[in-house]
Amino acid sequence: MTLFSMILQSLLLAYYLFSGTAKVVGAKYWADIFQHLGLSPRFRVVTGVVQLIGAAALVAGYWSDGATAWAGVWLGVTMLVACLVHLKVRDPFGKTAPALVFAALNIAILSLHASDLTAFF
Repeated sequence: MTLFSMILQSLLLAYYLFSGTAKVVGAKYWADIFQHLGLSPRFRVVTGVVQLIGAAALVAGYWSDGATAWAGVWLGVTMLVACLVHLKVRDPFGKTAPALVFAALNIAILSLHASDLTAFF
């Protein structure tokens, strides 16, 4: 694992721990966003749990590069779905950009560990 990969993995871990926890506990910021997107509070909680599972995989990735690769897949798909939801409600680019940036970062971490996808099993 390269230093760049470890830094990127750590930054993603911090974001998903914070964001996932905030969604699960119902922080006003996320509750307002999910309401704007037309998504239920239950879906907000599910999304938070999905992000926390991804964060756990990123933690496991410090010992297993395969876990990091699968976290990139798991969280990358999550962020691509977020982009699609923002597009569906016709949000401006500024509101869609964070999901797009995190999708790209997850794709980057996946590409750095793509050869390890089968190592997890």
